[in-house]
Amino acid sequence: MTAVTSPYITPGLRRIARRPGTAPGPQPHAARDPEEERCDLCSEPLPPAHGHLLDLAADDICCACRACALLFDRDAAGGGHYRMLPHRRLRLGDLAEDDLLHSGLGVPVDLVFFVRSGTDGEVTARYPSPLGTLRTSVDRQTWAELEQANPVLREIADDVEALLVDRTGGARRHWLLPLDDCYRLAAVVRTHWKGLGGGPDVRPHLDDFFDRLETLDVKEER
Repeated sequence: MTAVTSPYITPGLRRIARRPGTAPGPQPHAARDPEEERCDLCSEPLPPAHGHLLDLAADDICCACRACALLFDRDAAGGGHYRMLPHRRLRLGDLAEDDLLHSGLGVPVDLVFFVRSGTDGEVTARYPSPLGTLRTSVDRQTWAELEQANPVLREIADDVEALLVDRTGGARRHWLLPLDDCYRLAAVVRTHWKGLGGGPDVRPHLDDFFDRLETLDVKEER
């Protein structure tokens, strides 16, 4: 298992903690208002609602203005360097063989998101934690069996979408989400988690995150 730095463990993380419904921003320049968000590609000011790009080489997420986002709105754009993050959010019903996620895939925690690489097809499990986002590879055969039992998982876009699974506190919540949503959740966990079990403060913030998903316009239940 490898610890990695979440793209939102930055000043943008503090903005997410204060305003969970807003999009994170880049590292602020010393001459800028620290609350002002700017495009990471051209430095244009950004509205609260704006697009995001995945920098495949750096494994990082960039904020993008409308003009820059349009440049990468196709898989072939960006020369393989950038991928536009999608906007769809699918609330899934109970997954068939749900316990397989935690046994056959070897997932040791109850809050995790799964991402498939477009380069080699490897699926990684990523765990939000107080130390950042931890990740580990999952068994390919076991994942293939899970896809066979749940064909909707084959629809996950490589690199830029994830299956988010929440089993904390007896919950059974499954979402297909863009990657930036998953890192917003990771920022919530890092900000509010206390001790080994999370403490009393983190649960309301997790519930608030999922409640906000339910109110978004782009959603579909399967």
